[in-house]
Amino acid sequence: MPKELISVPDIPKPLAHYTPATRVGHLVFAAGQVASDFKHAVAPEARLDPAFPFYGSEIKKQTRYILENLARTFKAAGTSLDHVVKAQVFQTDLMNFNGFDEVWREFFKTPPPRTTIGTTGLLIPGCLVEIDLIATMPGTPGKVVKSSAPQPLAVYSEAVTVGNLVFAAGQLASDFRTGVPPEARVDPAFPFYGSDIKRQTRYILENLAKTFKAAGTSLEHVVKAQVFHTDLMNFNGFDEVWREFFSTPPPRSTVGTTGLLVPGCLVEIDLIAAMP
Repeated sequence: MPKELISVPDIPKPLAHYTPATRVGHLVFAAGQVASDFKHAVAPEARLDPAFPFYGSEIKKQTRYILENLARTFKAAGTSLDHVVKAQVFQTDLMNFNGFDEVWREFFKTPPPRTTIGTTGLLIPGCLVEIDLIATMPGTPGKVVKSSAPQPLAVYSEAVTVGNLVFAAGQLASDFRTGVPPEARVDPAFPFYGSDIKRQTRYILENLAKTFKAAGTSLEHVVKAQVFHTDLMNFNGFDEVWREFFSTPPPRSTVGTTGLLVPGCLVEIDLIAAMP
């Protein structure tokens, strides 16, 4: 299946060597975007006016600037933000999340599956957030999946099926009521019995199994995994549990993160699966 490079003349042209988007079949893969015009670092319209520093919000201005440019990118590809099926968001400070999420709601009627993690920095100084999106073409719409797994507080869908793929949101060991739930924590009365990272990994993978079952597939059909750890010293315990759930392990990327959206969470798991 040939790929088509998408030209987007009405967004800023990056300094680095990459294409703004590529279309392959019914999917459009956009480059991650930051709030830069590549002339002034952070674009003037994405910054607070230094003469009026208490008017407005930097994270809201940057988020809006990025999403407007991504809307132009998908329009050039023949689709729109309404057809986004997967989002990854990288923030330099997770304390900005609420302002970011307020703007996000303005742009997405049906919010796509999303993974949001902290990062040590982005390529343009002053940029607070980078947004990475995948969309489908209007002729092959996505279908939102909802299972019995805990439902998030933030504005995103648990998963979306499109064609023969299922894009799941990144999942944490949270029930979104009590933070990290008791079943994903070591009992403080018995701190030497069990392992926090093993309990959290098992809790997440059991919920992802529910997600994929509701979509009509299973963990056995996962084709890509990304894993974000707050402490890479936890990797060995994580990997022991991972082996229990995957007889044929999928391709996986594992990286450290500066933080996750629920305090106490040690790992976030982001999966894409195929239909059987």
